[in-house]
Amino acid sequence: MENRREYFDRAKVVLDRVKILIFISELQSKQWLAWTDEEKVRLRSQPALVPLSINDEMAFVAGIACTLNTPSFSTEKMMEKRQLLRDSARKEMGLTDNDMLVMSLSSINSGKGQHLLLESGRLVIEKEAFQEKSSIKNPVDIKLRQFKSTKKHRLRAVFQKLNGSLGSDVTHRKKTLDSGGRDQSVKILIGSIGSKSNKVVYVKELLNFLSQHSNMSKSVMWTPATTRVAALYSAADVYVINSQGLGETFGRVTIEAMTFGLPVLGTDAGGTKEIVEHNVTGLLHSIGRPGAPVLAENLRFLLKNPLTRKEMGKKGREKVKRMYLKRHMYKKFVDVLIKCMRPK
Repeated sequence: MENRREYFDRAKVVLDRVKILIFISELQSKQWLAWTDEEKVRLRSQPALVPLSINDEMAFVAGIACTLNTPSFSTEKMMEKRQLLRDSARKEMGLTDNDMLVMSLSSINSGKGQHLLLESGRLVIEKEAFQEKSSIKNPVDIKLRQFKSTKKHRLRAVFQKLNGSLGSDVTHRKKTLDSGGRDQSVKILIGSIGSKSNKVVYVKELLNFLSQHSNMSKSVMWTPATTRVAALYSAADVYVINSQGLGETFGRVTIEAMTFGLPVLGTDAGGTKEIVEHNVTGLLHSIGRPGAPVLAENLRFLLKNPLTRKEMGKKGREKVKRMYLKRHMYKKFVDVLIKCMRPK
């Protein structure tokens, strides 16, 4: 699972006796092949690639057809229940319809990049707060806007006399444009799934960062080790996989988030870039501190463009149905087993 040299070093003494190696991402396969060349280890065959999948329980709750569906619990029925689950979970969190919930669910350590996520969130939240404050700061601007508004209403009255339907059409289009992104705010949920990789010292660093930025602390929520991941995915609007370096081979949480129709903001490294299609199912940013402002811009973009957010989530969900269900993983694994049984 993890792309660490220590695991290769433990395994290299027996690799020449293994009939075939199976990896979960292309990046992991290439890395191990590089290490075998470096150590002059001769493999008996080329590695195979079998990506992970979501389990049937997750697909069932998300409303994707699987073995658990029955006439009483069809995909349509589960989609209705999923909406109820979303409403309930968001109400429990104290969220409104105007809150964009950004979730990161993983072990909490520096390799997962939660600190950088908080820095990105701060850039968005503080900028939104500044813009909101400055928008009511200058009374001259207010009077100018009032004058323009009065002038616009007079013009609209003239057009309505010329064409009765024109005024209503303009109003309708204005409402359509204004419905996206207005008064939206970012909320960040950082969660752990009970991993032994959680680092107490790192958690303290995150809490210290929040204590220094009061605006941020009001917008960040925490969830302890939990198995209620389906409720969290249902409640969320955006998923962030901010793993740093080559350690992330294939984040199962990434395809789980996509299953629930969430656009994914991920690092352009590791296995994430093999799953997330930039500008299609999500947006990518570079690792490390240089990536923080880019992640902030991506968060701000999705905040202001809810329709794009939904479209990316829809395409991510379609990709899961096409590539990451259990039947897809089993078929690939069976193909590998058949290959292994063939005599050379």
